[in-house]
Amino acid sequence: MRFISLVLAVAALSALAACAPQPSPRADVGARTAASAALAAALPEGAAEGEAQARLFISVVTALAPVARDECLRRDATRNCDFQILVDDRPGAPPNAFQTLDRAGRPVIIFTVPLIALVGNADEMAFVMAHEAGHHIAGHLARQQENAALGAAIFGQLAGERGLQDPRDIRAAQEYGAAVGARRYSQDFELEADVIGTIVAARAGFDPLRGAAFFARLPDPGNRFLGTHPPNAARLEIVRQTVAALGL
Repeated sequence: MRFISLVLAVAALSALAACAPQPSPRADVGARTAASAALAAALPEGAAEGEAQARLFISVVTALAPVARDECLRRDATRNCDFQILVDDRPGAPPNAFQTLDRAGRPVIIFTVPLIALVGNADEMAFVMAHEAGHHIAGHLARQQENAALGAAIFGQLAGERGLQDPRDIRAAQEYGAAVGARRYSQDFELEADVIGTIVAARAGFDPLRGAAFFARLPDPGNRFLGTHPPNAARLEIVRQTVAALGL
């Protein structure tokens, strides 16, 4: 399957970028070539545009993955910081990037092909990638799970206190509580990931302010109740503040 071969190619490149000791230059070039060719074939643009966007993505992975790993280890030397960068090329996937963990606890950052096609330059690509790395560096998945468990426990207890006895009703209350708990601090997590992402992108040699212009390509979530993302203006402001604090 093309999806599997693409993932393996990009994963191999990420391993080359992030792990020591470094392989030979010939192996490094081979991995870049394989990953770039697989990604270019998946991009919807014409041949020249697709190849250029694929090379841009690969170059950002190569430059940013080691910096993200170093920043992760600097903050917590016990954490698994060997980032794996994968590409989801399933037909119909929306523009998206997100961070998760594999079964071994290794951090994984997944990009869909439409998102790779959407970014306008290397700074935007680096900022998105660094932002997702920031979620892992800050431990957001574990914290989100804790919030969800707490929300489920509270709503389950409230359901019992209000006289609900049907297990289905209690389970529904717990599920709703878990959803509320998981979303409760999601906007704070996004801003925290923006701060860390700004630091990682800058240390990797990219321009975070230019990269944060990617927000203009996305619909503004506004300030919705329990919205998962803060308003774009708030995100741009936190990037500006972080850049100023770095003295850039």
